[in-house]
Amino acid sequence: MAAGPAPAYEKSVFVNCPFDSEYRDLMLATVFSVSAHGFVPRSARETEGHSEPRFSRILATIASSKYSIHDLSRSTGEGDLNLGRFNMPLELGMAAAFRFERDGSSRPHQWLALVPQGFSYQRFVSDLAGFDPARHESSVLSIIREVSAWLGTLEDVIDPAPSALRILESFSSFRDQLVALRAEALEKETWADVLTAASTTIPVP
Repeated sequence: MAAGPAPAYEKSVFVNCPFDSEYRDLMLATVFSVSAHGFVPRSARETEGHSEPRFSRILATIASSKYSIHDLSRSTGEGDLNLGRFNMPLELGMAAAFRFERDGSSRPHQWLALVPQGFSYQRFVSDLAGFDPARHESSVLSIIREVSAWLGTLEDVIDPAPSALRILESFSSFRDQLVALRAEALEKETWADVLTAASTTIPVP
């Protein structure tokens, strides 16, 4: 699919989360919630295949987005070496830098941090203690609940937007549509297909 024009800055929401199979449904829940509120989910995946380094592509995408969502729930080590994953905190740092650099400017940046239930995040990312991150239980329901609650407060949200319950009830249709699109592409999924599946299954408010 040929790349179209870039989404409007005011409607762009950068999604910073794991993209592995274990987290997949939670990523899709975030993307679907963003789309349902009239925004365009943005990601480094939208420029896959470009020759520009991934870091530069992520930075450029965050810079062209008014909003961003960052899931920091992957706080423990993985694999035989028990290594932590630092991409999500790194990208949150980029978003925070844009937020403070642009205070009072015509292109501000607002972000939401998602963390596990409880206060363990104050141990692995203590600098967030002065903020109010949204807590989820690593379930589709809790992701849709928290992301929708935040999106509903933004000045660029559509009015009316579907309720969190309506988004949850339509989530399976979104996944089914994405499966169909992936089958048509011989199991090759693109970010464009994710956005197409989301936009064609958004519930009516």
